[in-house]
Amino acid sequence: MAHNDGGISEADRVKVTKIPNKVYEAELYRLQGELGKLQRWVKSTGARVVIIFEGRDAAGKGGTIKRITEYLSPRVARIVALPTPTEREKTQWYFQRYIQHLPAAGEIVLFDRSWYNRAGVEKVMEFATPQQVQQFMRQCPIFEQMLVEDGIHLRKYWFSVSDQMQLKRFKKRLDDPLRQWKLSPMDLESITRWEDYSRAKDEMMVHTDTAYAPWHHVLSDSKKQARINMIAHLLDSLPYHEVEHEAKVELPERPKSTGYVRPSVAISKYVPDRAGKLVEEAKHHKGDHPVGDSED
Repeated sequence: MAHNDGGISEADRVKVTKIPNKVYEAELYRLQGELGKLQRWVKSTGARVVIIFEGRDAAGKGGTIKRITEYLSPRVARIVALPTPTEREKTQWYFQRYIQHLPAAGEIVLFDRSWYNRAGVEKVMEFATPQQVQQFMRQCPIFEQMLVEDGIHLRKYWFSVSDQMQLKRFKKRLDDPLRQWKLSPMDLESITRWEDYSRAKDEMMVHTDTAYAPWHHVLSDSKKQARINMIAHLLDSLPYHEVEHEAKVELPERPKSTGYVRPSVAISKYVPDRAGKLVEEAKHHKGDHPVGDSED
């Protein structure tokens, strides 16, 4: 029997929708265009945006973050995915290591996991004491209220995945050499501690789902559905508007040549033409049939 994520009943869950690729790609392209407008608004107005991504391992957070930032400037939109705290950081006030990553004017910061580690993995794996966890529960709403009162646009998303789908994605990672790095000891522990994580999540929501910094749940058994729903909600929740470019961008005319002659390629070290070799090999194996020439 499949378990829901964190006590959400079947009746309360959004229906999983299989989205045709054409529909998905068209809507994602439109949303990414709107994210470009959001970026210009943030930069021109000096707005500060913090987006928190939390949820189960393999819930689709990373893929959604990738689609959000794909066409944004890394000077404006920054991803923060902090490693295990150092010995020095362990002696600091808990929120201290996160504060230094908060945005300045004209910046968007996306936290791929955040200060909520304390209420989740640190609690379940006993990396934090019960006293430290309770202190977090008291301080977190105050901390987030301070951020919001200072003008930061704070958005918090919980990616909700079923245990069956999580296990399926873990198995996929196990068999894929390009994704095996995503399987950590903590991921494997999450399989055997599903209900512990569910209880921890439920308690976290009780204390930190506030009017000024509410949690928004994203059904993520379908990654495409999760991406579309989450990005659309983010855009709808922010007061951005289209900002015109200061001046129309026009390409200048190339000046006439002054007699410059490029040095011979023979004196430069170029990387081997692996792509050309592959094309020739494909022609040989396919009986000289033409191969695709589209750019990726």
